[in-house]
Amino acid sequence: MNERSNDGVRLDKWLWAARFYKTRSLAAHAIEAGRVHVNGAAAKASRNLKPGDLVMLRQPPSHRTVEVLALSQVRGPAPQAQLLYAETTQSQHARQEALQARRFGVEPALSQEQGRPTKRDRRSLVDWQRWSAVLGPEE
Repeated sequence: MNERSNDGVRLDKWLWAARFYKTRSLAAHAIEAGRVHVNGAAAKASRNLKPGDLVMLRQPPSHRTVEVLALSQVRGPAPQAQLLYAETTQSQHARQEALQARRFGVEPALSQEQGRPTKRDRRSLVDWQRWSAVLGPEE
């Protein structure tokens, strides 16, 4: 984190530097989609962050609220990126509850006995329908 300053850093750059998103364009896309709020208000990618700002992120399956501790425009190793923010205790508690609910809840997809047919299944269905139409009721 060579370049730290207190002037402010663009939101999309900070999210990328803090390793919330893999690329800066993904961060900008999430901001445009309304998944990122700063101090409770919708934000633009060009918004300048300052230490002390609260950033709310919606990254399914969880929501995070982090406080900006430091600014950086450069992406560094994960241990250094974690020094840029501190997650609020309410956010940590909510993420733990969501994790427990997901761990002990039933996955709806597992309860389906049949899903979308495979390519082989579709071909056999088409063959069966074609032959059954040819061999239809006798006249």
